[in-house]
Amino acid sequence: MDQVAAAAVVDVRGIVTGWSEGARQLTGRTAQDAVGRPAAELLAEALPARGNGVWTGPVVVRHRDGHPVAVTVTACPVLGPGGEPAGLALTAVPPAPNPDPDSDSAPEPTVAERAFQQASVSMSVFDRDQRYLRVNDAACHVMGVPEEALLGRPFPATVEDAEHSRGFHWHLRQVCETGRPIRYESFTGAPALNREHAWSIEMWPVRDEAGTILGTALAALDSTEQYWARERLALLNEAAAAIGTTLDVVRTAEELIGVMVPRFADFAGVDLFDWVLGADEPPPVPPGEDVELRRVAHGSVTEGTPEAAVRLGEADLYPAFSPVARALREGRAVVSQAGEPPFVRWVEERNARAPKGRPHREGVHSMMAVPLRARGTTLGVAVAVRVARPDDYAADDAVFADELASRAAVCVDNARRFARERTTALALQHSLLPRGLPGQVAVEVAHRYLPSGSTAGIGGDWFDVIPLSGSRVALVVGDVVGHGIPSAATMGRLCMAVRTLADVDLPPDELLTHLDDLVTHLAAYDDGGGGADVAELGATCLYAVYDPVSRRLTLASAGHPAPAVVLPDGTARLVPMSPGPPLGVGGLPFEAVELELAEGTVVALFTDGLIEDRDRDVDRSTTELCNALTAPAASLDALCDTVLKAVLPEEPSDDVALLVARTRALGAEQVATWDVDPDPAQVAATRQAATEQLAAWGLEETAFVTELVVSELVTNAIRYGEPPIQLRLIRDRTLICEVSDGSSTSPHLRRAHAFDEGGRGLLLVAQLTQRWGSRQTGRGKTIWCEQTMTPSF
Repeated sequence: MDQVAAAAVVDVRGIVTGWSEGARQLTGRTAQDAVGRPAAELLAEALPARGNGVWTGPVVVRHRDGHPVAVTVTACPVLGPGGEPAGLALTAVPPAPNPDPDSDSAPEPTVAERAFQQASVSMSVFDRDQRYLRVNDAACHVMGVPEEALLGRPFPATVEDAEHSRGFHWHLRQVCETGRPIRYESFTGAPALNREHAWSIEMWPVRDEAGTILGTALAALDSTEQYWARERLALLNEAAAAIGTTLDVVRTAEELIGVMVPRFADFAGVDLFDWVLGADEPPPVPPGEDVELRRVAHGSVTEGTPEAAVRLGEADLYPAFSPVARALREGRAVVSQAGEPPFVRWVEERNARAPKGRPHREGVHSMMAVPLRARGTTLGVAVAVRVARPDDYAADDAVFADELASRAAVCVDNARRFARERTTALALQHSLLPRGLPGQVAVEVAHRYLPSGSTAGIGGDWFDVIPLSGSRVALVVGDVVGHGIPSAATMGRLCMAVRTLADVDLPPDELLTHLDDLVTHLAAYDDGGGGADVAELGATCLYAVYDPVSRRLTLASAGHPAPAVVLPDGTARLVPMSPGPPLGVGGLPFEAVELELAEGTVVALFTDGLIEDRDRDVDRSTTELCNALTAPAASLDALCDTVLKAVLPEEPSDDVALLVARTRALGAEQVATWDVDPDPAQVAATRQAATEQLAAWGLEETAFVTELVVSELVTNAIRYGEPPIQLRLIRDRTLICEVSDGSSTSPHLRRAHAFDEGGRGLLLVAQLTQRWGSRQTGRGKTIWCEQTMTPSF
């Protein structure tokens, strides 16, 4: 049937005074029913305010049976005899009737109408008041209702959650008010869709020939797949920065959970093999058997993580049929959905084994198990579960999870390897450092060693306390630049070298010179070993010798920080000295400094990690160190703790070695000295004087051995040495006998032949005493020996 134009006349009071046949057909109302009634009663919605001239626009009238009818109305003013407004003449064109596909008389839709109705994107047309004028099939599918249910209704009335759609409605109004098109993206749900979708929406104004805005048209493209692809890519980029910030296995697993929850999973857990958390090599995983893993991290969108079957740190046994065991066997992500037999069986098995009081996995509808594999080794598995989110995991999610898991697995493996190397280096270093300091009376000592917690690994800091002849003691600290096992191994080589050179009883400056030569030789002949690292990166060492008899401290430094001393009066300062170059550099001599210390002086030797850091001022750290050393402390151990707490930051970036010594002195009652004339007749007198001194000390039981030792050593000094000759007895933990002379020629132990008249003196001394040796002095040499306080025969 052809469309019939409708016409009506309304006076200035808004009363209908004229009604056409077309108006009757359009609204189902006769002229008798319409004329004389207010026009507002015939409208489904209030007529918008217009100007006084001719205007055209959409209007919704009410049919007699109650349903709205959208029409396009043209209004022309009607003037009275004097030109005054007398009303309006209204004409309306009814909408095209919906064709009946079964009717032969249905008009054939145009190509444009077909294109609009069959478009794959959702398309709609609204009037100026955001009421539906036209929608296509895609829009009807999204809204879940036929077109008739939308026409003439304002958009907010067609959606259940108007608050959620406020942004969409606001953009519709903006297009009408500004006349400018708008393009934006939205992530929201739709009445007919069971999950949220991403939409790319284009809105533009619809104008008449005069440019007047008649309404708004829009096209909405479902861009959900593209949206999630971008989200997954963004999540991977975020994971690259968020995972692996530390070299800690558990922390790395927690970072993976932080990326997955809540953006990818409602619950996620990371389970690892026990060997990953230790230092063992990975054992083979038998195929087709149950797998035991240990939970190291999990997280949930729900507080308290109710979905967790096990607590953190607990071991869990996954049956061979479970998705987790399958993922480990197949080396790929395994997706399981609610309703699938393996999924149902797995949930039932987990619920059956859950301890009493643990919640069951209600609402879980999709899960994914992804193996954590790095460098061809399987470390464990990551499990992702969806409960509240309606979307099931799909193939694209499995591809994303594999990529995310592979990145995280490399970080976990790096942390595992670092932990293993750190444990090895720490064990090596502890095996090389002194476990128990030797007993001696020269100093009281305490020490601390703190390995670095940084990613660089264990450094090469070390310390030592070496007893020397004459009750003296050597205090040593050193630092090999670098970290890891090579640094620890090099530290051990230097530590042993210092002990060997100390046994020769060299002065500090000469010892460092020999040590420097040793490092240079190691660099020249060691291909790829620790010595080359020392020559390239450097090593420092501070060597100090304290003599409790003279109370003198002699020290020299090879590029090492000077020690601090705290005098008995409580004042603290650094020892003024000029450090030589680091070991292996060469070119400059090492200078020794000598101090006379009062008994009870505290000497603190340390490595640079205690006071130096890129974020700290060295002068300020040194001041803090001196202040901490003067703080009251019950013991040297307590003083070490006070110093570390006061000076070190919370997370030191380098190893720290601290050696604190309080000096003691041997009084005159413990030392006896005699000058000996170079006359063989003086041997008997000297021997007699030594015997009398032993009696005064109450050591008569040592007199026999001491007489023989004194006789042999004094005789050798008179016969082969040069004046001045001196005998000294020291009563320490052992009885020490020293004979000094002005000759620098060192004696040599040899076995005398049967008919030799001499050559048995030193052999006799070596057999009768516990230790013996010789050392060079500024005026010659000293031959010494030690014997216990009880006879050795």
